[in-house]
Amino acid sequence: MGKDVKNNKMENNLVELVNIVKAFPGVLALNKVSFKLKKGQVHILLGENGAGKSTLIKILSGVYIPDEGEIYIEGEKTEFANPIHARNCGIATIYQEFALVEQLSVAENIFMGRIPINNRKIGKFVNWEKLYKKTGKLLDEIGLKVNPRDLVRNLGVAQKQMVEIAKAVSLNSKIIIMDEPTSVLTDEEVKELFNIIHNLKKAGKGIIYISHRLEEASIIGDIVTVLRNGKYIDTIKAKGTEVATFIKMMIGRDLTEMFPKRKNITLGDKVLEVNNLTNNNVEDINFYVRKGEVLGVAGLVGSGRTELARAIFGIDVFSQGEILINGEKVNIKNPLEAIRNGLSYIPEERRKDGLVLGSSVKENITLSSFFKFSTRSVVNLRKQDELAQYYVDRLAIKTPHLNQITLLISGGNQQKIVVAKWLCADANIFIFDEPTRGIDVGAKVEIYNIINELVKKGAAVIMISSELPEILGMSDRIIVMSKGKISEEILIKEATQKKILHASFKNV
Repeated sequence: MGKDVKNNKMENNLVELVNIVKAFPGVLALNKVSFKLKKGQVHILLGENGAGKSTLIKILSGVYIPDEGEIYIEGEKTEFANPIHARNCGIATIYQEFALVEQLSVAENIFMGRIPINNRKIGKFVNWEKLYKKTGKLLDEIGLKVNPRDLVRNLGVAQKQMVEIAKAVSLNSKIIIMDEPTSVLTDEEVKELFNIIHNLKKAGKGIIYISHRLEEASIIGDIVTVLRNGKYIDTIKAKGTEVATFIKMMIGRDLTEMFPKRKNITLGDKVLEVNNLTNNNVEDINFYVRKGEVLGVAGLVGSGRTELARAIFGIDVFSQGEILINGEKVNIKNPLEAIRNGLSYIPEERRKDGLVLGSSVKENITLSSFFKFSTRSVVNLRKQDELAQYYVDRLAIKTPHLNQITLLISGGNQQKIVVAKWLCADANIFIFDEPTRGIDVGAKVEIYNIINELVKKGAAVIMISSELPEILGMSDRIIVMSKGKISEEILIKEATQKKILHASFKNV
């Protein structure tokens, strides 16, 4: 760590980034961005996908080295050599994809590499009693109700996230970066997380908090910094600031309509019918969706919504029931049969289940459509390029080129690539599972426009969502699931958040 003469003003900050510049081939990711974080402060970082948030936190985490600019940790100029160096300087980053070993216990994960050892004549042994006692004390301090002996693989998503937080605290981290911490949490779990964040603030920790749930900014944040297109826009107080203000700062304009309304769409015949569908996760499911219709599927986490989608798409088998497409019974035993019958599935975990992240944009878009540009196993590369380019243009997918690795594309554009894959495969029934999870407000509107365009052209859409405003804003009709069953069907003109929530708890 290089030492400069300390600036008293900078010493008041846990971290200060000054005029940070970072460029990648063809992209200026950060253009003279500055950022400050004080002790006991929650600093919200907002921006659309591609605004530079991820690049900024990777620079602060030691993953990237800035091309220009300076980093100060408690007033001392610092140049991180790698992530371990950043961690030793008191910085911990909790990413959306957790860095936990599922087969080990909570205690082993938290103190990995620092597990207490008993030295004996016959060798070194883990001091399990000391490890569990130390872990239990730490968990009590941050308010996490988990047994130190529990295997991580048996924990829920929220509990795994808390283990990551406990690991950061155990390292005496002064700066904790949380990337989309509430994206897969229930309302109760979010409250628990916020309580822990309050405790961390009291202990003098600084929190950098990134979220696409803009309403959280004024609840948990002290100040908000907004980035747009790699540039610093402004820093404002979080309390009392309306979501509309954050949106305008992020996208550079007023967003007049969050849920674009469809006009002059006539609902057609039933395209998909599900009768008495039952397996280990869902029971006696009956519903239909019509041509030109968006059927919203609401319910609590664990209510069986995703399991229903997986059964329809042939991923999970069902013990009884039938599926009809355009009035004819079909036998869908696997996803290939579903694709042949015009079904598509945009999964909740798009990075894990919907994309091949190591492959190019072109390869992902054409993944289910090889029959269109290949003959007798010979691929027509020109035709493949033309097909992929058509859907990149049609869905306004932002990518430097068709051969860009999909992992390097923003979340909103990754979601568009999944949709493009199914459009390319000539699907006419689209199952969207949490279509806007983890993407920014501007990209959300783009996804809503794509859904509207699909139904306008006669497709049928099933939209599963935990976001009640999204369900109410986009659906023509809503079914609510609870404990693996459909508890109620609600016409959109009669639907309210209260009514949906009431139906969600019917079988609980």
